[in-house]
Amino acid sequence: MDDMDRKIVALLQEDATQAYAAIGRAVGLSAGAAHERVRKLRERGVIRRTTVDVDPAALGRDVLAFVMVDSSAWMGDSAADFAAIPELQEAHVIAGSAAVLVKVRTATTEQLQDVLRRLYAIEGVSGTQATVALETFFERPPSPLEPPRVG
Repeated sequence: MDDMDRKIVALLQEDATQAYAAIGRAVGLSAGAAHERVRKLRERGVIRRTTVDVDPAALGRDVLAFVMVDSSAWMGDSAADFAAIPELQEAHVIAGSAAVLVKVRTATTEQLQDVLRRLYAIEGVSGTQATVALETFFERPPSPLEPPRVG
């Protein structure tokens, strides 16, 4: 990605409904050139999807938990099992004392307990350690304008 692509991605992260003409004006391109750049960013997988950021509390999903999943076997082949639990927003195979880290949103702690039961039903899962977030200071996507820091 060049600097122009980074600026376009940053603009789309702020508001993905912007017209290509507005994006082009902001970065010094025509609407057609901005559209072509966005198309190429999608083709290359830089832009994976366009979505709406919804407040979980507005949907009644006030409980946020991060769960460390312990296992008795390699969990790298269990992606579909984790994806089948709709309350899981993210699932990551990790290095460390646990095998998988998941982000869970539910309406109640009782529903969180049900999610933990369903996690235990996944073959190879031997335990869980849940941490419930009391407050979220912020959540943000990676900034395309800040290059990765090395060293």
